[in-house]
Amino acid sequence: MAKVPAAAVAAGGLVGGYGVARWSKKRQLGGVVLVGAGAVAARQWKQQAGGKAAGALTATYIAAFAGSHPLAKKVGAWPAVFGVAGAVALASWAVADRHA
Repeated sequence: MAKVPAAAVAAGGLVGGYGVARWSKKRQLGGVVLVGAGAVAARQWKQQAGGKAAGALTATYIAAFAGSHPLAKKVGAWPAVFGVAGAVALASWAVADRHA
């Protein structure tokens, strides 16, 4: 079975976490999706690119989540989430996925 690229897992965690939180009206459920996908992506990053790269990409993932909040005030919630998810996916591909 083919493995889902870490870039897709991380981007899916950001988009899915927001979607679940918004549609369920339960932020905690969105947080579970966000953290779960982040953990899966971090494990893949470590396997593919090593511990330092995994740490940097995990920090990028967390910063993207945090940065989406003020960005949403300027461009709207969904554009902000898609924007940061794309940025994380690109970083993941550049650092880990394209070498796998």
